Amino acid sequence: MIIKNKNTKRLPVRGKAKKAFSIYCAVVIAVVFSACLSVTVFAAGSNQALTAVNNLSTFIFGLIRAIGLILLGFGIVQVGLSLKSHDPSQRANGFLTVAGGVVITFAKEILNLVTGS
Repeated sequence: MIIKNKNTKRLPVRGKAKKAFSIYCAVVIAVVFSACLSVTVFAAGSNQALTAVNNLSTFIFGLIRAIGLILLGFGIVQVGLSLKSHDPSQRANGFLTVAGGVVITFAKEILNLVTGS
């Protein structure tokens, strides 16, 4: 026996439950965000503190470079697909993604050129 007209409806979420869920989500996001940003640095002297900050800076710029390379690769794939399908809007988006990936990949070098250090 096949039922053709099966109507399913979502259960309604009332105001208090919706508010409680949104507060719960906000708290979880805040806890995860604060746990990711809290970095304990132990340093005995000023030289060690500077070394720790430089290492953290190198790590963060490495993450930014990885994200830039991912965007760069995605942009190249998008341009290639647009050339195959002859879609000019996708081609424009692909070139913008490639340009953004290049800028993000070389963010540290661009920042050093701007600040002169």
